[in-house]
Amino acid sequence: MGKKLKAYRFPLILLASIIVGSIIGLIFGEQAGVVKPLGDLFINLLFMIVVPLVFFSISSAVANMDSMKRLGKIMSSMLAVFIITGIIASITMLVAVLLFPVGSGVTIPLETIVDTEVLSLSDQLVNTFTVPDFVNLFSRKHMLALIVFSVLLGIATGLTGEVGKPFARFLESGSEIFMKVIQLVMYYAPIGLGAYFAALIGDFGSELIGDYAQAFILYYPVAFLYFAVGFTLYAFIAGGKKGVVRFWKNILAPAATALGTGSSFATLPINLQAAKQIGVPKDIRETVLPLGATIHMDGSCLSSILKIAFVFGVFNMDFTGIGTFVTAIAISLMAGVVMSGIPGGGFIGEMVIVTLYGLPIQALPMISAIGVVVDPPATMVNATGDTVASMIVARQLEGKDWMEKVNVE
Repeated sequence: MGKKLKAYRFPLILLASIIVGSIIGLIFGEQAGVVKPLGDLFINLLFMIVVPLVFFSISSAVANMDSMKRLGKIMSSMLAVFIITGIIASITMLVAVLLFPVGSGVTIPLETIVDTEVLSLSDQLVNTFTVPDFVNLFSRKHMLALIVFSVLLGIATGLTGEVGKPFARFLESGSEIFMKVIQLVMYYAPIGLGAYFAALIGDFGSELIGDYAQAFILYYPVAFLYFAVGFTLYAFIAGGKKGVVRFWKNILAPAATALGTGSSFATLPINLQAAKQIGVPKDIRETVLPLGATIHMDGSCLSSILKIAFVFGVFNMDFTGIGTFVTAIAISLMAGVVMSGIPGGGFIGEMVIVTLYGLPIQALPMISAIGVVVDPPATMVNATGDTVASMIVARQLEGKDWMEKVNVE
């Protein structure tokens, strides 16, 4: 019993710090903002680590892979899992909005969107997957380009053979070192997250009830239900009862970080550590999780359906029919799996909603505002969904006894 409590000690400390921070925010209101720099420090430390961590983890995983065939199996299995879970998330929210309609009776001032430069699809793809200069790779704004570069470097290292082995060892060493940096930063997590939640609740606590109360009241329970029930089911599929136990023993820290920071990339370092403790093989977790932080967003699939249902309600449009539902699911899947990896992809996804349904351009700020309201739990589902997805990929590639092959403390 004592050993089990010890395993949960840090997650419980983290949860307690968030609760204390939230209470401080409620009591002191905007005055709680004085501790915000302590929270910003934690978030900045995580963002500071993300770029080198993604580079070393992906490039070393690919470089040290037994064969390119193994890489292909991981990628194909990963994409299948991402798409299937995205569809399940979309259907979950679709059922919720049909049972509890949103947007009816809501009065929102129509705003005019400032004209923005719209890039062609070809230019957008070029800017997404490549950068014009090597130094641009060192920015988290170009994460997909960094991933492409890391995969290419890993493949080239592996194909070089004996000559490339010293460099492969360097990449692996770099990956392990940055994982250790994460462990050091996490010692500060209780203070950082507690301070961040205090400032967050102090600033926005009173604004959570307003024009978007319906969306807030529906999305939060559905997101947490999908997180608790859906991910438990996924973990069971991946590893049975042991998979469920290991998932919940290690997922609280990533979930709390995602909820507090609103960033899948800020959560990535802690997610990689959690997947390691769960027992996900190195090459799988270091391929699936960085890519998942970019192109796997179950929480965004949930919110896309909510946005569509919301604007249908606001404009008194009929949100019924198989064709309407299938289109809504397709759009949410596109927004959650495809466009999430494109810079400004969320905005593009919202533009698709407006144009496909022939809505007035004034609908865009309405949809964007919903994104702001539901962002914390959406990010939590996005980030933790990557962890459980890596478990399912491990189950598909390593067999049902994959958890027995790795010793986890």
